[in-house]
Amino acid sequence: MTTPRICVTTATLIALAACSVPNQVDQSALGVRPNILLIVSEDNGPEIGAYGAPHVSTPNLDALAASGVLFQNAYVPQAGCSQSRAAFLTGLYPHQNGQIGLATWKFGLYRGDTPNIVRSLKEAGYRTGIIGKLHINPPEAFPFDFSKIPSANFQREDMGRYAAFAAEFMGQAEEPFFLSVNYPDAHRPFLTQVDGIPGRPLQAANIEPLEYMGLDSPELREQTADYYNSMNRLDTYVGDLLQALFDSGKHESTLVVYLGDHGADLLRGKRTSYEGGVRVPLIVRWPGLQQAGQVREELVSTLDLMPTFLEASAAGKVTGLPGRSLSPLLAGRTPPWREYLFTEFHLHSNHNYFPQRTVRDQQYKLIRNLMPNTVNPGHAFTLGRFFSEGELQEAVSRAPQRVRTAYHAMGRPPEYELYDLTVDPHEFNNLASDPAYDDTFERLKARLHQWREETEDPFLDPANTARLKAEIESTRENGEYVRPEGWSYTAYLAPSKPASAEGRRAP
Repeated sequence: MTTPRICVTTATLIALAACSVPNQVDQSALGVRPNILLIVSEDNGPEIGAYGAPHVSTPNLDALAASGVLFQNAYVPQAGCSQSRAAFLTGLYPHQNGQIGLATWKFGLYRGDTPNIVRSLKEAGYRTGIIGKLHINPPEAFPFDFSKIPSANFQREDMGRYAAFAAEFMGQAEEPFFLSVNYPDAHRPFLTQVDGIPGRPLQAANIEPLEYMGLDSPELREQTADYYNSMNRLDTYVGDLLQALFDSGKHESTLVVYLGDHGADLLRGKRTSYEGGVRVPLIVRWPGLQQAGQVREELVSTLDLMPTFLEASAAGKVTGLPGRSLSPLLAGRTPPWREYLFTEFHLHSNHNYFPQRTVRDQQYKLIRNLMPNTVNPGHAFTLGRFFSEGELQEAVSRAPQRVRTAYHAMGRPPEYELYDLTVDPHEFNNLASDPAYDDTFERLKARLHQWREETEDPFLDPANTARLKAEIESTRENGEYVRPEGWSYTAYLAPSKPASAEGRRAP
């Protein structure tokens, strides 16, 4: 693998910013439907330079942000790989589409004919391609014309193939394309170097653990350093890919989106409903439409990508989608926008079933634990999987009282957790029982319940929560969970009004 031509790529991206049309959202006025390049990284939050993260070196992603639009408050609906990917490709929450757990544990969509980005764009005349893993069941629901490197590739083998295959696909024909490129960084294992990248790896002595963990220890510093090394390496591969786009001659007609699929696999990140799990980087560059260099503060969701792509491609309408197109924000407008944003959790593998629902506004966040005051198996699963028990216990014992209290509560959470994100962005001080916040608590609780009714949340019925738990526990053999051949939940949790496609057409 060679070092990307960063100077060329960066200059190209910044130059594109000058070509934007800041207030134009009429797609017909753009003359052509854009190609769409969707870049997805694994298991990372907004730990890149453009978001102000220390220590990392991400010049390519930073340049993409400078020539595009950076969303400061972007969220995934659930902090899990399959769940997040199915959500942005179908435009539906996991409880609406059925992908509530990992595909490797046989969880999948309720219906194989659920509308999705790939099918909609293909029927609108787009060539469709994917490089890297899909990780959704059933895979045949996503009719890609071109598919390479279907494995997760967590060992990062022959990483130069990603840009090479992208170049091959982009040069195959002149019809507009949709290409999803899915990188393995920054998924575990956190590899210090791959093929000499990054050239100067960070060492534990040079960094501090991520603030949202609230703890410090030599082990946490080492893991954080190699997480940052993964991010630095990811940026190199993104540079290769953007160079391939530039070399194709199609960079000025391509809508580029970069996002992380959920937060880092560290404490209070992946597999949680905390900000470290559900808040992600989202950068969009749409030449000809956007007002470049913006940092938007609105609450946005990766569920907004499907409506955005349907609008950009002039594909047929899909009814029942909870998201909305980002195009007016990209164009620099200030339209009325959502006041509340919602996320959820069900499980990752069979080891950590603990359903949750969350709502946040610009200041406060409410988490509802649907099995309150019971052991959250996900907490012990995370603590015991990647961290030395003695060192972690020592780190907790040395932490401030509010951090110790938060870690204790994570093992057996109360029904509600309320946080003021303006003064407590890392969610250590639960205000749910504080009378001074009664009005805020009741307002968010009512809005969360309203959203659950609007989206036909099957877990409004406690019987469904218990039934799925029993189904999961039935897969335990000799004290260990095993992967089932299939699941029954797709019948009893499915909504009565699934999303549907209307009037799809190719030009």
